[in-house]
Amino acid sequence: MNGRDEVVAAPAGPPQPLEWKFSQVFGERTAGEEVQEVDIISAIEFDKSGDHLATGDRGGRVVLFERTDTKDPRGSRRDMERMDYSISRHPEFRYKTEFQSHEPEFDYLKSLEIEEKINKIKWCQTSNGALFLLSTNDKTIKFWKVQEKKVKKVSDMNVDPKAMGNGSIASSSNSSSSKSYLANGVSPDGPYNYLSKDFSFPPGGIPSLRLVTSHETSLVARCRRVYAHAHDYHINSISNNSDGETFISADDLRINLWNLDISNQSFNIVDVKPTNMEDLTEVITSAEFHPTHCNTLAYSSSKGSIRLVDLRQSALCDSHAKLFEEQEAPGSRSFFTEIIASISDIKFGKDGRYILSRDYMTLKAEHAISFIYCTVWIHSLLVMSKIPRVSYHFTLVCQLWDINMDSGPVSTFQVHEYLRPKLCDLYENDSIFDKFECCLSGDGLRVSTGSYSNLFRVFGCVPGSTEATTLEASKNPMRRQVPTPSRPSRSLGNSLTRVVRRGAESAGVDANGNSFDFTTKLLHLAWHPTENSIACAAANSLYMYYA
Repeated sequence: MNGRDEVVAAPAGPPQPLEWKFSQVFGERTAGEEVQEVDIISAIEFDKSGDHLATGDRGGRVVLFERTDTKDPRGSRRDMERMDYSISRHPEFRYKTEFQSHEPEFDYLKSLEIEEKINKIKWCQTSNGALFLLSTNDKTIKFWKVQEKKVKKVSDMNVDPKAMGNGSIASSSNSSSSKSYLANGVSPDGPYNYLSKDFSFPPGGIPSLRLVTSHETSLVARCRRVYAHAHDYHINSISNNSDGETFISADDLRINLWNLDISNQSFNIVDVKPTNMEDLTEVITSAEFHPTHCNTLAYSSSKGSIRLVDLRQSALCDSHAKLFEEQEAPGSRSFFTEIIASISDIKFGKDGRYILSRDYMTLKAEHAISFIYCTVWIHSLLVMSKIPRVSYHFTLVCQLWDINMDSGPVSTFQVHEYLRPKLCDLYENDSIFDKFECCLSGDGLRVSTGSYSNLFRVFGCVPGSTEATTLEASKNPMRRQVPTPSRPSRSLGNSLTRVVRRGAESAGVDANGNSFDFTTKLLHLAWHPTENSIACAAANSLYMYYA
């Protein structure tokens, strides 16, 4: 056109599967070492920059790690240009500090023991070089400030003991003496006999005392605020708002809104508790704020549904703005349908366009799930157009939303379908109530979640992708690889593809013939916000991988 040839770019295909490699491990166990219950990791969280990583354990401790492979911004430009940093360099972390966040408590009014276990950790905005984070156990949320402080220590003095005679001040004050003293410290030999008789002043008198000090930097963690007495049930989620001033905390029946600066008051914004508890049909399992819209949050339930809430509609959000749930297939209902339908974790994508949810296991047996897989609800939040015009102010791209998306997830990834014949055994040993977390990559191209035998899986969620990698939390993550099954898919026009894809499936053994171990489970993991790096917890060990 216009006398020039046009070059039409070919549509980009799905990215190639990543090759994952071991990076680091903290707290590695030796063969046969027994793991203490208090040392088991119960929470993992990267900060927004990816330069810090926090973990919490069942003993109520929070451990912080900092990245060591980044360039030092304090160096000169010439020095930074001289540094030869490889583009493919992966994140490396080191231990920074740790502190005791929670202690075991006892509620005397309810005769209830409150564990010190850290349920969730969330990073807050940094200020003046200090790190801020929220940590919570079942009942109490704490706001922590971690900051470096310089401490002066005396390393030398300019007083020469030789110039002070035979009885220097230092030696006379430290020497042991059999001389008796009164209660007020005065010697009975004389009220003014403070110096020894052989003490002599040096010529010219005693010079001014000068101390040589050294500066030592130490990290100090201080609890700035405690948010307590607002939840009757166990807290399962906390989430920071994008406004940097508020956060939410959720338990089984309520979601409360807090201001970071006010610890003695919160506002109840979601309440699903019925007047008669016998009418209770579902509980809240997870809640999270939208990453960019401060008025929007999502919460999941034990019935396998996700509700989107607009805080501008009313003070108490009894009605949701949008409901995401998958319809139950006719004739598929069984005794375990409600037990395995509960969503244990939800995550927003970085841009807030997609929601990732993980089902299979929940806290309460009477409110749980329908399929054994990790469901990726890639729903466009532009379905909010069904909200009345007075409350619709979203700026996301409308043309990417498909009306078929509100009837079910766009992509479904089956994590451990091999467990379906073993549901009775899982129910009897309570493994069916394990709560697995999920995470998304910073670019939104992949998702990950954990499984049993310390395995975790990475799936590509781009249309046409067949990536389904199984990794083990060990120094050799690829040793349990199994063939990747084919990926059935169906087209939805120009929209994203709705698919169902299985991960590794077998009759209870891996590719090497090893039996799956249901006592070792990988519940907690986190994806680096900007790079392909995953941190995951296997009991008391923290493993890190990169691609």
